[in-house]
Amino acid sequence: MISVVAQQQEHQAGHTASTPAFVDLQVHTTASDGALAPAVVVQAAHDAQLAAIAITDHDTVDGLDEATAAGEALGVRIVPGVELSTHFENEELHLLGLHIANRDAIRSALRELQAQRVVRAERIVAVLNAHGMPITMDAVLREAGDGAVGRPHVARAMLAGGWVREFREAFDKWIGFGRPAYMAKDRFDVADAIALVHRAGGIAVWAHPGEQATQPRIRKLMDVGLDGVEVLHPSHPPYLVQRLFDHVSQLGVLPSGGSDWHGTTDGPRKLGGQLVPKAWLSMQEARIASRLTAV
Repeated sequence: MISVVAQQQEHQAGHTASTPAFVDLQVHTTASDGALAPAVVVQAAHDAQLAAIAITDHDTVDGLDEATAAGEALGVRIVPGVELSTHFENEELHLLGLHIANRDAIRSALRELQAQRVVRAERIVAVLNAHGMPITMDAVLREAGDGAVGRPHVARAMLAGGWVREFREAFDKWIGFGRPAYMAKDRFDVADAIALVHRAGGIAVWAHPGEQATQPRIRKLMDVGLDGVEVLHPSHPPYLVQRLFDHVSQLGVLPSGGSDWHGTTDGPRKLGGQLVPKAWLSMQEARIASRLTAV
């Protein structure tokens, strides 16, 4: 099979500042749980010499207008997207909707998901209160601002109140999976999420699947419309990247990749750090074009 590393090296060899060769197809902003406003994220993408980025905030498309305007001014292509938390075979599965053409088709459904996020945060706060931590929902909402509420906002409120010493400690001790204040999200079936993305004109990509992305599971998801798999992600070691790329090549689904950047300045999630080939973006565009032609 073709080596992903070889592909990246080939693109890197031809890369110059005037001809950006790489894209980043999973980036977050303050519209959900990112640390930076959409326009600031786009400026960072420009500084990183990326040809394009996908704005994929959790359960919202509210940051896309600002990002698109900034992208037009700076010459950075903005791929409109969203990240959805879904369920498949009794497990949580994150799904990226990329190339969302009709935001109105998806916005009403996303508002319901955002409301569920608030309810989940309220339940988390109640458990923390029961454990003697006087955190308030108002503090969480202040951290979220206009963004879709998520656990990172709870963690930031805990940090601001002095109840944890660092951001990661909030997850490790309190709100991460299996911890005392962990609350699962309401179930959103992956088939319904894929159908929603398709109605909005986009493609559905399995985000950071890890070892779970076996060929049989990918085939099952293809049966309900899955278009692609996120091959390149900071959580995927090189052997897994190659395995996932082999899977998508054999099965005929699209490869994708992104940094999953939330605006932090440290850690493995660095904007543009995955060296996602621009050619993968072109493949996704070709799939959408062929779908439109077939209609």
